[in-house]
Amino acid sequence: MRAVVIHAPKDLRIDNFSDTAPAAGEVRVKIATGGICGSDLHYYHHGGFGTVRIREPMALGHEIAGVVAEVGAGVLHLAPGTRVAVNPSRPCGVCIHCRGGMRNQCLDMRFMGSAMRNPHVQGGFREHVTVEAAQAIPIAERLSLAEAAMAEPLAVCLHAANQAGPLMGKRVLVTGCGPIGALMVLVARCSGAAEIVVTDVAEAPLAVARQLGASHAINVTVQAAALDPFRAGKGVFDVLFEASGNQAALRLAFDLLRPGAVIVQLGLGGEMTLPVNSIVTKELELRGTFRFDPEFELALRLMDAGLLDVKPLITASLPFEHAVDAFELATDRSKSMKVQLTF
Repeated sequence: MRAVVIHAPKDLRIDNFSDTAPAAGEVRVKIATGGICGSDLHYYHHGGFGTVRIREPMALGHEIAGVVAEVGAGVLHLAPGTRVAVNPSRPCGVCIHCRGGMRNQCLDMRFMGSAMRNPHVQGGFREHVTVEAAQAIPIAERLSLAEAAMAEPLAVCLHAANQAGPLMGKRVLVTGCGPIGALMVLVARCSGAAEIVVTDVAEAPLAVARQLGASHAINVTVQAAALDPFRAGKGVFDVLFEASGNQAALRLAFDLLRPGAVIVQLGLGGEMTLPVNSIVTKELELRGTFRFDPEFELALRLMDAGLLDVKPLITASLPFEHAVDAFELATDRSKSMKVQLTF
């Protein structure tokens, strides 16, 4: 079996991997599609992010979908041929956070394609993966496997929306319009936001945001003055989804938020210096958001119901044998939003 494996920064190879048969309670999935995530790009370009670094060769990928090829003993709800999205999270289920209903904060989480643990947890950019049966979620016939592979990033955004609280009738600001920022536009619109304004420093992703239903999509490098009306009365936005991980984007947004607004920090870009005086005097709420849990299956249900259409985000699909080309394309924000590998 072949896999897309990172060995060091800019050292991405197609390697042979062992092909594990499913044990009791497991299924073997023939992978069809895998989306390249921002964390995959961090491994590709920098060998990791923050303190998380590659210490051994690791198959990348956690946005994956495919077809069940084989089931292990005791698996009754899945059969060979079932089309599934693979949930890359495998919480332990027994730690204090799992038992407290916060499985995304599991103390012993095994998340596919992650170097947080040593040995690393191998990712899903493989011709076959063997996972617990609970991780393989059947998908509706109307959904393509490419759409199903978008369930993971969509789940991240659904969890962020839950962290923000009700969005019905709210004025929402999204800073950073990569795949996560673009998906936040979809989620905010589906959640009843009255106005959705998106900012970025590049025109191509903003064009996608407009297509997805953003009220305004503003390039802050050339249209900074377009934000001035939103500064009125100490700011107008009820909720900020900060998806860039860029300190400058976050600090710029503070002037645009009304007193009592909620900030949900989605993007990861390293440590930031925050204007604490503004947080105090405007009584702002800063909330984190990390991965997801029940939102993975919710993402599939919402796509199946036609409430969220992720297809405009999928800008390219390349055979996994051309992974380097795909990763370079995914890096170029002027040419791509979400690049997927096909297997």
